[in-house]
Amino acid sequence: MTQDRASVFRSRATAPKAAAIAGILFSILLFISLALLLKALSTDTDLNRIEFTANKHQIKLALNLIPFASIAFLWFVGVVRDRFGDQEDQFFGTVFLGSGLLFIAMLFVSSSVAGSFFLLSGIEANQLMNSGYHNISLIVARETMTNYGIRMAGVFMISTSSLFIRTQVIPRWLAWLGLGLAAIMILRIGYINRLGWVFLSFPLWVLLVSIYILIDNYRKKKELQMP
Repeated sequence: MTQDRASVFRSRATAPKAAAIAGILFSILLFISLALLLKALSTDTDLNRIEFTANKHQIKLALNLIPFASIAFLWFVGVVRDRFGDQEDQFFGTVFLGSGLLFIAMLFVSSSVAGSFFLLSGIEANQLMNSGYHNISLIVARETMTNYGIRMAGVFMISTSSLFIRTQVIPRWLAWLGLGLAAIMILRIGYINRLGWVFLSFPLWVLLVSIYILIDNYRKKKELQMP
């Protein structure tokens, strides 16, 4: 009987375990990418040549990490949605999926604009620095990330936290923490938020959720293995 219960649990535990691993990977990659991009894009738009050269390698690293972070995020969304199963509310489920996809889209748009500029800068650096395209590119990339992308991340956190409260997959305090952080991100409360650094609370929250799911998964597995 115990063996049958353990086999059933292993089949059901695949989703939360995969979600936790994907969430941890996404959190680490996105945190590094956002930290590097915000450090470069949140500065004064009138960058001189020295600042531009110093930030170039950091932005290249961030742009190379974003596709892998996005893949891990999509895996995280898919597996968490599978975990909800029949308990998923259609309304919050639609917002959950839609906001997650829009967040990835905003992240890609911002990365594409910044990446295009820095790729062209290696060929026509002097012309770009002397023209207005330098400031325009950085402003578009920064606004897409810190204005639209950050709000889509906030909507994703609200819908996900609401589903967590309904399904009780994670503790209520962790879900309410997500709602509070999401409100700050959407309303852009505070000076740090206007600079975009509060965006880092999104991967940190996903990291906390993923770690809890992974620990809870192993705890239940040990309980079932006990005679």
